[in-house]
Amino acid sequence: MLEAGVLTLAATPIGNPLDASVRLRLALAQAELIAAEDTRRLARLASDLQVKMTGTVLSYHEHNEAERTGRLLEALAAGDRVLQVTDAGMPVVSDPGFRAVQAAVDAGFPVTVLPGPSAVLTALAASGLPSDRFAFEGFPPRRDGRRAAAFAPLVQEERTLVFFESPRRTAATLEAMVEAFGPERRAAVCRELTKTHEESIRGTLEELARWAQGTEVLGEIVIVIAGAQPVAADPADLVPEVLERAQAGERLKDAAKVVAAAARGVTSRELYQLALRCREERQS
Repeated sequence: MLEAGVLTLAATPIGNPLDASVRLRLALAQAELIAAEDTRRLARLASDLQVKMTGTVLSYHEHNEAERTGRLLEALAAGDRVLQVTDAGMPVVSDPGFRAVQAAVDAGFPVTVLPGPSAVLTALAASGLPSDRFAFEGFPPRRDGRRAAAFAPLVQEERTLVFFESPRRTAATLEAMVEAFGPERRAAVCRELTKTHEESIRGTLEELARWAQGTEVLGEIVIVIAGAQPVAADPADLVPEVLERAQAGERLKDAAKVVAAAARGVTSRELYQLALRCREERQS
């Protein structure tokens, strides 16, 4: 049951209405104010769920959230049960919601979440790629230069990467990913998740780019890319830092231990011995 004076964020189905939780159904029926990204889509969802909404439904999207967040705070101050939903999935995740949450928190109002469907997690699970560590990067920039600049810092990222994309830009984005991450990087394109024509295409980025060029890409798109393979550090490259720390007053053995702990594939013993030899050579 919704609580008075609490901002509740609720995840909505990303395709199949049957994925709606019991808590979402109750919240739609109980809320006195519902902030919806698209009021028409919310009305269709309520109809599909056979839920009668008795509260006020307020249009709340990226173009008006700045001016309408105050309306949500007024309702919370009046003790209303306020619910926020987006077209699909969880508010705040590449959808409106952050501004409302931030304002509610700053004003001292409680915020709670009704969990549910997520395109990010659904695609990640279906991709067949490592899911223990991942980073959600949202929509890539539309322009070529900005897109390339956004991908550049991610090339060595070892976590699995998840992106949203428009079907119209999927082919161009996959081509840019081939350039940035390399043709052999494993990836998956997941489309129409939970819907009748759900499909996950897996392969290398080069294979996926070729697929996108040869077909009409339709539906909501999530692109999942495997993280970079870890590269072991060269101990010789770490010696200057060890010697610098030692010169600043640390014991050489302690400095080697600290630097080795932050590197990959280097033992403190190996690094200490290398730094010791280097220091002795300098002193001789």
